[in-house]
Amino acid sequence: MKIGLIGNPNVGKSTIFNALTGLHQHTGNWSGKTVEKATGYKNYKNIKYQIEDLPGTYSLMAHSKEEEVTRDFVYNGDYDKLIIVCDATSLERNLNLVLQVLEVTDKVIICVNLLDEAKKKGIEIDFKKLELILKVPVIPVIAKKKKGIDELLESLSQNNKNVYKIKYDKYLKEVIENLNPLVGSEAVCLRLISGDKSFLNNDKILNQKIKENQDYLYHKGIPKGEIETYITEEIMQNCEEIASKTVVFKKKDYSKRDRKIDRFLTGKITGLLSMLCLLLIIFWITISGANYPSSWLYDLFFGFEDNIIKFLEFLNIPSFIINPLVFGVYRVLAWVVAVMLPPMAIFFPLFTLLEDLGYLPRIAFNLDRAFKKCASCGKQALTMAMGFGCNAVGVTGARIIDSPRERLLAILTNSFVPCNGRFPILISMITMFLIAYNNSILSAILLTLVILIGIIMTFIVSKILSKTILKGIPSSFTLELPPYRKPQITKVIIRSILDRTLFVLRRAILISAPAGLVIWLMANIYIGDVSIFKMCADALDPVGRSIGMDGVILMAFILGFPANEIVIPIMIMGYMSLGYITDFNNLWELKSLFVNNGWTPLTAICVMIFTLMHFPCFTTVLTIKKEVGTKYALLSIIIPLLTGIIICFVVTQCYYLFLN
Repeated sequence: MKIGLIGNPNVGKSTIFNALTGLHQHTGNWSGKTVEKATGYKNYKNIKYQIEDLPGTYSLMAHSKEEEVTRDFVYNGDYDKLIIVCDATSLERNLNLVLQVLEVTDKVIICVNLLDEAKKKGIEIDFKKLELILKVPVIPVIAKKKKGIDELLESLSQNNKNVYKIKYDKYLKEVIENLNPLVGSEAVCLRLISGDKSFLNNDKILNQKIKENQDYLYHKGIPKGEIETYITEEIMQNCEEIASKTVVFKKKDYSKRDRKIDRFLTGKITGLLSMLCLLLIIFWITISGANYPSSWLYDLFFGFEDNIIKFLEFLNIPSFIINPLVFGVYRVLAWVVAVMLPPMAIFFPLFTLLEDLGYLPRIAFNLDRAFKKCASCGKQALTMAMGFGCNAVGVTGARIIDSPRERLLAILTNSFVPCNGRFPILISMITMFLIAYNNSILSAILLTLVILIGIIMTFIVSKILSKTILKGIPSSFTLELPPYRKPQITKVIIRSILDRTLFVLRRAILISAPAGLVIWLMANIYIGDVSIFKMCADALDPVGRSIGMDGVILMAFILGFPANEIVIPIMIMGYMSLGYITDFNNLWELKSLFVNNGWTPLTAICVMIFTLMHFPCFTTVLTIKKEVGTKYALLSIIIPLLTGIIICFVVTQCYYLFLN
């Protein structure tokens, strides 16, 4: 049996999916879409269930790619049952989706989750009465404790008849009566009349009939652009009526605690200050926590290097193959894993923790006004926050943005916030040149200030793009501030490591391996007495000097395109004229090397600016190409690179003017 699992965001749908499928699941893309799907399997009483976890949506009136996937799945009917997950603390709002689905199909089971949350707030639901009204099974569940999961599986064998039908006013009833003979579905009639182009075809008679009915509604005081809102209001009246008969609020102030917290976390001043403090704390934890595992992994991988060489020599493999494989491919991979894995393994769980807690929508709310001034919307703040872990994840996260134009804005500016691969460069520059000693708290404060520059640049570049190549006005969007919930720590760690950390690390490794070979070849192939690496660095030196850096630094950024983690090791390789990537025991030895090769505080500042504002890594560019095409993938390289060059040039010229 094929089962679809749908529901609003933040109703615990993923928890139910995991409770049903365990680890018997895989991820992929929906056919024809770039939206990820999860498919799981369950054997129960000699029946094999294939469960499709659909993207969260508030309505079948789709406005984003994710919502379109859910809508198309429901309307296509390629399933045996649909499980609609609802939040027991917000049943009335969730019924909006339930009633829309019941218009399309009767193969429905209602799963009311978060009963424990409802009980704490004094909310009681009469499930028997709700079942009688909707005429479909209604199963109460506490998914995180797996209570009600067996009852949910048992209900999959039930058949429903004469399910609840939405009561519309006389005007919409007339429209349905006029269109239904041509369409054969009340739900499709309403989608057509609201202007949903995905349901249109080349039937001239039908299109003419749609126009006539839209004109009819216009004469009744409903403009064409407001038909969808009008339909939604009618549905919500039904939801309100059902909820009034089935839901009892024993505590009038059940949401008082959440509103008190929100007054602080979403206040005009306190909201921004709390975000800043939270950002600072997360960076401090990430920086402090990543040092030891990074050092341990570095010692492990590089300590294992001699054994690899001995093993390859034992196999009689010639040195001209061993050297590029070990000192090129293996060393780069070791660097990427040692530097990239620990901060990701810390940052992503912290990020997912905020997601589970219900704080991320508050970030979008706080920054919505600022993004609106840039002709974008607050959802871009969420994709920006994802970019701190990995810009590729931030790019895929832009699928939540309804407007294609605003989605492009979010994608093209995501690299202005540094991913964890750029943190080591920024932290090294701060520690060596801006503070007198290694202090993780001071480093985190300065890093936060640097990142604020990146966020400001995101606003500025978004504004410029929205006035030029991506003209448009900001769209409106529905933003739910879900109740604060106690996160499920174990599941948060597992989900963030499996879904995000290992996914990103795998892609980085696949790209870094050939990059390691190229770097080794450039450093070890000589034309005359000069390596290809040095020839390229010398050629780039005049450009580098004009923007406060040098040719070796620019070559390090270019060769670090596959993974930013290897930028500093490439600089060391270039300055020491080594044929392979190496490292220093401490930052003070590294600072001496840099200073001996002409570095000044200006160089460090320009390196930090360029780290913030240069082309995204290859993994991110590849993700952008997959999401929105080659044209925008190229733009994602050009826009930050030009911005970084211009700002570094201005800073350099101002510095020399000040000295003179």
